[in-house]
Order: sequence, then C-alpha cells, then structure tokens
Amino acid sequence: MTEARITVNGKETPISPAAPHTTVLDLLRERGLTGTKEGCAEGECGACSVLVARPGVNKPTDWVAVNACLVPAAALDGQEIITSEGLATVGAPGTPPTLHPVQEEMAVRGGSQCGYCTPGFVCSMASEYYRPDRCAHSDTEADAAAAGGTGHEHGPNGFDLHALSGNLCRCTGYRPIRDAAFAVGEPTDEDPLARRREQAPPAPVATEYTRDDSTFLRRETLAETLRLLRERPDAMVVAGSTDYGVEVNIRSRREGCVVAIDRLPELRELRVESDHIEIGAALTLTEIERRLDGQVPLLAELFPQFASRLIRNSGTLGGNLGTGSPIGDSPPVLLALEASLVLADADGERVVPLAEYFTGYRQSVRRPGELIRAVRIPLPLSPVTAFHKIAKRRFDDISSVAVAFALDIEDGIVRKARIGLGGVAATPIRALATETALEGRPWSAETVEAAARVLRGEGTPMDDHRASSLYRSAMLGQSLKKLHAQTTEAVSS
Repeated sequence: MTEARITVNGKETPISPAAPHTTVLDLLRERGLTGTKEGCAEGECGACSVLVARPGVNKPTDWVAVNACLVPAAALDGQEIITSEGLATVGAPGTPPTLHPVQEEMAVRGGSQCGYCTPGFVCSMASEYYRPDRCAHSDTEADAAAAGGTGHEHGPNGFDLHALSGNLCRCTGYRPIRDAAFAVGEPTDEDPLARRREQAPPAPVATEYTRDDSTFLRRETLAETLRLLRERPDAMVVAGSTDYGVEVNIRSRREGCVVAIDRLPELRELRVESDHIEIGAALTLTEIERRLDGQVPLLAELFPQFASRLIRNSGTLGGNLGTGSPIGDSPPVLLALEASLVLADADGERVVPLAEYFTGYRQSVRRPGELIRAVRIPLPLSPVTAFHKIAKRRFDDISSVAVAFALDIEDGIVRKARIGLGGVAATPIRALATETALEGRPWSAETVEAAARVLRGEGTPMDDHRASSLYRSAMLGQSLKKLHAQTTEAVSS
C-alpha cells in the first residue's frame, strides 16, 4: 500500500493526517482551497461541488461533478479532482489568472451576488460544459414544443439545466445563471481539461488508510472484498456515500471500518441479454441513465426525478436498495419491473426477487458479509409504464408517495399488472390487491375507478411532516386515474 493521495488541480496532495471520515470538502478547505463551500452538509445545495475524473460513457474520461461534502477523502485515493480554483488558467507571474469560459459567462451576465454558491455552480456548469455529447440545436419555441416542451430546460448550446438541479442560490436568482449556462460555447482544442477527456482516468487503487483506530479500506477485486467482509462483518460498506456522508456530517457517525466498493469492476458492468438486463450495483445512476439511453422507459422516467444530477453522479442502485429505506425512489420502479437482486458473499451468489428482499423497516434478507452485486430486470418489458413521484418540490426532494406502473394491455384488456409503491409502508411494496383488481379486466374508466379504490387501501400509510396518511392514500388512487387518462390520451392522439 502506498500513501493515500489525491491529485488536486494537477498537484498531488496527501490525505494524511486527516481522519478516515474526513470529507473531500473539509480536506480541501484545510489545504486552503476555500472556494469549495459548505452550505447544507447533506448534498442538497451544491455549494461544495467539485469535478472528478471518472470513466467516460462517450470518451475515456468524463469530468463529473460531485458533492464534496459527502465523499470521504480516502474514497478518492489515487483519483484526480478539479476545484473552482483549478478551472482558471494561471498566467505569467504578476498577472491575474484567465477565467474559464464558464466563470467568464457567470461574471459578465451577473450570475453571482454574494458569491457563496458561485464556485459550486461553476463546477456543475463545467461538468456539463465538458459533456462530450452536448451539441448546439435550434432554440425556437416550435422546436422546443416538438421536442416535448423541454426548451426551457435545454439551451440552444445543448446545455441541460438538470446539470444544475442540485445547486441552490439564495440571493442572485436563477435567470442570470441560466443565461450564463445557455451562453457557453464549445471547449477549444487547446483546453487542457477537454484534452484530458481523451486519456483514461486514474485506475482505482487498493487503499488501507488508518488513523486513530478507524480504517478506510478498498480492495482491487470483488473476491478480495468479500473475503474482507467475512473477516469484518461489522464493516460499513459504501459506494457513492450519498447516504453515509449525511450520517457522518449531521449525526457525527464514526465507523471503525469502512469498505469502499464503488470502483470494483465486477460491480460496474451493464449487460443486455436476450431475457434480462443486468445492471452492476456500483454503477452510478448517471452512468446507468446514459448507457441504457432509454432502453428501459420506466427507469428513464425515474432518473430525472431521483434527487439531483450531483447525487445521481455518485449514488448507485445498490446503495439505494442496500439502505432499505421505505421512501427510496428506485425500489417502486424495480418492483414494477419485477427485478431480482444478485447477492454475493465469499461462498458464492444467490438471486433474490426484489419483492422478497425487504423484511422490515431498513431490514432485508441480506446476510452479514453479503452485498448486492447486480440488479436483474427481466425481458421483455411491459409496454405501458409510468412513475409518479408525489413530493413538495418538482426535483431534488424526498417523495411523500412514489408509484410505479408496468402494464400489459392487449385488445383493451389488462393482461398483466405490476405496481410498486414507496412511502406507504415500512418497506417498499407491491400493490398485489390492485394488480388482481386490474388483470383480466378492460382498461376502462369503470375498471380503473374500482381498482383505484383498492389502491387507496394498499399499505399502511402514516402521518408525518411530509404528508398525512389520508393524503398518501388519496394520491395512490389519483395516480392510477392519472395513468389511465395519460394512456387514453396517447391512444386517441
């Protein structure tokens, strides 16, 4: 094992003497890079955004924006990051740096007032600026309407405003920030960060970083990791750290042993077979979204509603399922898709249907020393699908209720119905009674009205600060009616 180090703005920086739980944000600020700010310490404001060199989808390397407040510095051992300070080009001694094109547009278009959130916005914008498949297109209202009415979220330069969905600004207002995003051009051939995309990112390195009776470990292979988990069944397993990082920051959680699995090659495969799709548990949601490219419409509908781009750049399906949360967004969708989980330990693998995986609040059939290797989605897919997330905000929010539908409708008859629910029980559940009420019956207003009454009675919704139990039940029934209205409109048009 070599000394744990991160390359920051082109210079190697040792992680020592930071504690293993120290976040990238705190490490950077301790080293004088104070452009990276702490706003919420929960991954919701984006003030801490930095760029990480990650394996690319269309090029060898992608510059990916992540929340530095959530990622342990030890998790980036051997990796390469760029902060807002590193985007500017340093000139000759005595001359000011040359602003990066993103920084320049933010400045000239009034995209910053107090400036606290600005470095995070700049890093998130730079990640989108360097996205290889971003390309200019017409920005006329007619073209926007033809493309589904998304013109207000996609600029004529191809900039996707969802790249900024995890960044909050409390004083500037978003119009000048949007103007800056829609004004940036294409990277030049001389741009060093653009050229860097043509080279492979740093390979994952084995890490064993110990300070004050606390250890952060990363093994090179799945087999080594599973042997380690057999020896240390008490270890905390992390991938994107989007959940664990909040526990560290807000609840002062300190683990004696943390094992990282996010870069294991065996957990980062995506295969489309004749009868199923297998998605590695450590692929980030952004990687899955871009590699599937709409092949699973229900997942494609989920992704934009799952937290923010910053979170999706780190978060994984394995992590979302592994936490066992009853309000996770992916379980209802995967339940509707009849997904199974491939669980692995040092003795081998087993396949468990997701509908049998959850056993209680944040509990599952997963045994000590066992982890989720992959998610399997059977083929063919049901043709009628929808994901309805009921939340207080359109994006970057926790759902009060989440409902996923997957229906086979032939000659006007519901041949098969699968419905996944979140937020209405101690675990994500299938709406089995509603599925029975639909199958074999006409896809009509009368059938849907009767099934909606059944759906309102599914689960055991509770009252909390997000919603009342009555509201949650009502939204279940309304969700089915909404699906019927949408499908009827699609058929009639």
